[in-house]
Amino acid sequence: MTAKLIIVGSGPAGYTAALYAARADLQPIVFAGHQPGGQLMITTDVENYPGFPEGLLGPELMDLFKKQAERFGAKVIEQHVDKADLTSHPFKLHAGGNEYQADSIVIATGASAKWLGLPSEQHFGGFGVSACATCDGFFFRGKQVAVVGGGDTAMEEANYLTKHAQKVYIIHRRHEFRASKIMQDRVLNNPKVEVIWNAEVKEVLGDTDPFKKVTALRLKDTRSGEESDLPVDGLFVAIGHSPNSQVFADFLDTDPVGYIKTVPGSTKTNVPGVFAAGDVADSVYRQAVTAAGTGCMAAIDAEKFLEGHGG
Repeated sequence: MTAKLIIVGSGPAGYTAALYAARADLQPIVFAGHQPGGQLMITTDVENYPGFPEGLLGPELMDLFKKQAERFGAKVIEQHVDKADLTSHPFKLHAGGNEYQADSIVIATGASAKWLGLPSEQHFGGFGVSACATCDGFFFRGKQVAVVGGGDTAMEEANYLTKHAQKVYIIHRRHEFRASKIMQDRVLNNPKVEVIWNAEVKEVLGDTDPFKKVTALRLKDTRSGEESDLPVDGLFVAIGHSPNSQVFADFLDTDPVGYIKTVPGSTKTNVPGVFAAGDVADSVYRQAVTAAGTGCMAAIDAEKFLEGHGG
């Protein structure tokens, strides 16, 4: 199958790109990927997306994105792209055992938060366990929360959470942070922050009746092996994100972590006709609204590219 434009990924960036591309009569194909709808599919209440003053569930928001894109003619395929060839034109993508060709591609595969790997962490995901303080910090006003991590991301998350929470614990498995000094100083001098050194989270404890909620963390001292429980209302995992760029890494310029590099002020990659939008190219903001914005940019960039190349 050959298409003018193929969009890889179906979060806010992918669906917004699909919406704009479909309205421009580019008849885009969207590959939904392993997690259709992106990270918002595991988010409960979304209260910071403009236009929804009462808030709504993450899956509901993404369903609206999808329906709006499909209304204008975008075709969504519930498959994952597992191979790509960007060395020649038209570009080639493989999904579900089939080859697809495209004159232009928008990569909107997002980024995945790194987790601790605990079953209890998954059980309380979206119900007290989060990987995004700016997304969910508001729900913990006046409460006690913990942040796991020791890098700049953990410091940023902890500092942000002090705006809402009564108390913020930083749990770090070593005796010193790897974060930059200025970020360390910012949290260490904050009276709301307490650091628990040489500790790791072994289990997330909580209730399920009448609804799921986190009540404590079981910690293990990395030196003595002793275990103890820390009462908290929420856990924020801040040990980094992994951009889902592996399929395209052999063809596109990325930073050391794997985020796709784009030309400043655009979504253009180093391969003409290939554009990147959303969290796969954004290590800083990682918000639904910024992802949607770059999805719009990518569709417009792709339209201009296709116009210039007879698409």
